[in-house]
Amino acid sequence: MTGSIAIRRATIGDAFRLSDIGGATFTETFGHLYPPADLAAFLQGAHAPDAWTRRLHDPHVAVWLVEDADGTTVAYASAGPCKLPVADLESNAGELFQLYVRGTHHGRQIGSRLLGTAIAWLEGHGFDPLYVGVWSGNHGAQRLYARCGFTPHGEYEFPVGGQRDREFILRRA
Repeated sequence: MTGSIAIRRATIGDAFRLSDIGGATFTETFGHLYPPADLAAFLQGAHAPDAWTRRLHDPHVAVWLVEDADGTTVAYASAGPCKLPVADLESNAGELFQLYVRGTHHGRQIGSRLLGTAIAWLEGHGFDPLYVGVWSGNHGAQRLYARCGFTPHGEYEFPVGGQRDREFILRRA
């Protein structure tokens, strides 16, 4: 599919749309890694509409949607105060919580544009340094973050049901 895309700030009314795109892109990207019960439990917690509504009500968090020319949501990102398990975390540290693009839209620079939007918002709101957690096996995302100045800073375990994934913490000063 070709055509333009639009990045916009999500509103309270987008909670169901975020639930759909969040669940779909997480499953598309990582669903093969988990037993179905673990994946379902994770999605029911992390991507339920009420979970998105809470995030959208948080004045310290920003969420963006990317829509293609026909209004279909193809990507999203969220950012805010850092919640990663970083030793000696700076009081004004920010975090890119999520950045997902549907596989059908990879290779179109959507992730780069969305990351630039999130970084500009974080920096514009005084967050410094910036962090992101990324699955150790997601080499494409690691390359994207490296191109934007993120460097390795640590590791942690990310729970999905009963499974714990090795995640890298990257930092951008």
